[in-house]
Amino acid sequence: MLIRFLFICLFFVCSQAWASEQTSSENTAPAYPPLQPLVDQIKKGEVFTIPPGTYSGPVFVERAITLDGQGKVTIDSGGKGSVIILDTDGAVVKNLHLTNSGSYHNDLDSGVQVRGNFNVVKDNIIDNCLFGIDLQQSENNIVKRNTISSKDDELGMRGDAIRLWYSFNNKITDNIINNTRDMVVWYSKSNIIHNNKSRGGRYGLHFMYSQYNDVQFNEYYDNSVGIFLMYSDGVIVKNNIISHATGAAGVGIGFKETSDVVVENNQILFSSTGLSIDVSPYQPDTKNHFTNNLIAFNDIGIRFLANWKDNIFSNNHFKANITQIVVSGGQTANRNEWTGNYWDNYEGFDLDNDGIGDTSHDIYAYADRIWQDVAGAQFYKGSAVLELIDFLERLAPFSEPDLLVRDKAPLMNVSMKKFDVYQGGIGSDGEQSNDLESRLLRYIQ
Repeated sequence: MLIRFLFICLFFVCSQAWASEQTSSENTAPAYPPLQPLVDQIKKGEVFTIPPGTYSGPVFVERAITLDGQGKVTIDSGGKGSVIILDTDGAVVKNLHLTNSGSYHNDLDSGVQVRGNFNVVKDNIIDNCLFGIDLQQSENNIVKRNTISSKDDELGMRGDAIRLWYSFNNKITDNIINNTRDMVVWYSKSNIIHNNKSRGGRYGLHFMYSQYNDVQFNEYYDNSVGIFLMYSDGVIVKNNIISHATGAAGVGIGFKETSDVVVENNQILFSSTGLSIDVSPYQPDTKNHFTNNLIAFNDIGIRFLANWKDNIFSNNHFKANITQIVVSGGQTANRNEWTGNYWDNYEGFDLDNDGIGDTSHDIYAYADRIWQDVAGAQFYKGSAVLELIDFLERLAPFSEPDLLVRDKAPLMNVSMKKFDVYQGGIGSDGEQSNDLESRLLRYIQ
């Protein structure tokens, strides 16, 4: 009985100590004044310049008003829900610091949820929010000059920086994105995605079933995948920089059953695979056009995941890739059209000085290239043993090699002055390229 009595006393003392600690913690937590009562007083069409300070969220906006923090206002959602919900047309949210959303993926806890048309979300800092800006069934909105980061979770558990779902004709421009999961565009058409910078995520930009979007002048650095298009036709991808998409699944730009795309003037650098093409184009009687892209310093320049056709490659510049072309499962990439590309490993001559090689540039696949088809063997790619086997196979092949690519009019030289060649340091921290990268970049100029 004595032991039981002592145990009950000990349990009571510990319980009281824990309750006291919790009460103390709650008492010391900041209690910010709610912003919602002030917002409720603003009439439609009015501009509310919020007095400087920190306020608690969530905030629901159901009228066409303007919320302006002038860079002096923080809205803290206290770890619950979304910070601001725009359930209206024609509202403006600008110059605010939005932080500390909830953590529920199924609720899409965000810095800003947009559920309307013709709204503007600009010049905000969004941090410690699971999702950054989420648009659902929303049209003609502007998302501009926001700085967005997610919660400090593992990559797959973070939310998306900007998410579009069944949303058309929106403009997503000049945003800086760091350490989020993806930027995703689902079932959404005719959006403009320009001048955004993204680093440290999974997909810099991911399309699913989304047509006729315009992607230009963006920079995607140190993401697992730069841009990926799945079942998304008629997309324009021009003048983007994709660099350091590394890791086992690293891809600069990927295509899955995607048709009628224009890929032009992009720089795909320092990635595991520059372009990954899987059953694209998919629709009958369509073509994909790849023109004037710089594909350099990648492990693999272009990987075809099947023996496919109807891609047109012209005036692209293949430099310093360890392997220029790979076709998984064998076969050939020569059912596509290759003409007038520059290959830095071309071994022909230009005796008539017209800038075009006198003989075609041929790329063959030899029997020893097991690393292309056996995932485990890729670990040994570049080792002395495989390089020796590779050399001997080319010296005296014991089987007829497969022709992968034949470019009948290879360029002899190319000036890179037309490119604003990547110099490192994109994103908010101004990080510069290292000495090795600087020397390599001088090589391609």
